[in-house]
Amino acid sequence: MKLTLAMYSVAPEGASSRDVSRLVELVAVVERTQRAEDVEGFLALFDPGAVWVTGGGRRLIGLDTIAAFTRSVLPGAMADASVRYEVEHIQFFTPDIALTGVRQEYLDAGGKPLTPRSLGLPTYLWRRGADGDWSMVAGQNTGVPAEPAPARARK
Repeated sequence: MKLTLAMYSVAPEGASSRDVSRLVELVAVVERTQRAEDVEGFLALFDPGAVWVTGGGRRLIGLDTIAAFTRSVLPGAMADASVRYEVEHIQFFTPDIALTGVRQEYLDAGGKPLTPRSLGLPTYLWRRGADGDWSMVAGQNTGVPAEPAPARARK
């Protein structure tokens, strides 16, 4: 699905549409590399000093630590599953520091939502480098608690 600027919020108003498009593209690379179990492609997104908090609550500091963890968990992680990412919000703190707020949904291997649904709300902090492109300096993959089943009506 092609994302359009109307599909998510951007602050401040008037932020560079080129930067917005590039950040949306980079979130798509996160999704694509995870789905393809492309460890090196995923790691290429990170700044050397990045900090990553896993969905399981582990804080990983520095690219070497993130790489060791990713190499141990990503291969095989999508054998029977898939994932979908949708950018919800982009916030520019400075022209060179931006946050992307993402809605994540884990899917079965056929691309259908799991039952019960498995959702996440990752947040990625990006910094523009000297080359003009963005790299991830921090990420937090926060799971969304499952909604409780509706209570039965009392008689």
